[in-house]
Amino acid sequence: MTEPEDFVLIYLRRIDAKVDHLGDRLDGLTSRVGQLELGMASLGSQVAHLATQYADVAVRLDHVELRLERIERRLDLTEV
Repeated sequence: MTEPEDFVLIYLRRIDAKVDHLGDRLDGLTSRVGQLELGMASLGSQVAHLATQYADVAVRLDHVELRLERIERRLDLTEV
């Protein structure tokens, strides 16, 4: 009657080893997902910075356009 108990123990040990291996892999995947989240946050910050630069360039271009219109009016270069 000891043989069935040995088989059960053998299978339980195998299952235990597989569960440990899965736990290790899950820890690794959790770490990798955390790194991806950090990367995404960094990308969001970079996109916000680019949007700020774009807005700054748009404002500067508006000022240049106003100055150009004023120069054209002074030189009578505008069409009627």
